[in-house]
Amino acid sequence: MSQMAAIGTHLTGLEQLKTMAERDIRCGFADTLDIRMTEAHDGRVVFECVPDVHLYNPNSVVHGGFIATMMDFACGYVALSKVGPGFTIATVEIKISYHKAVTKDTGAIQAIGSIVSAGRRMIFTEAKLVDSDNRLLASATSSVMVLPITTT
Repeated sequence: MSQMAAIGTHLTGLEQLKTMAERDIRCGFADTLDIRMTEAHDGRVVFECVPDVHLYNPNSVVHGGFIATMMDFACGYVALSKVGPGFTIATVEIKISYHKAVTKDTGAIQAIGSIVSAGRRMIFTEAKLVDSDNRLLASATSSVMVLPITTT
């Protein structure tokens, strides 16, 4: 059974997200990377983590793939906030720009996702990654498809 099915496919995407944020329910990947959703609203989500050396690439900065993961969570989950019961989402495309290197000394970082526009089949989102002083570390745009939940 999928995580969303366990939470309840009879709920709207926003209701699912609020349940996840309130109960600190994370998918396995987010749990492994210690990324947690701290806010879930209609058209806005926030993910947080505190990077450390285990996320470094060979150049002693946080790997771009980790930052991409945070941005994908923010862009995808904010799209979920716009879908009704019986629907889910899938990222079709994501574009990430890295503005500033992230290290363990950066401290807590937040990926903040928001809606650009939402239709019945496609939702366009954006996200920014910021430090505790609201300095921009990365930005992203994403195209997300709305799909009916299927049971097999």
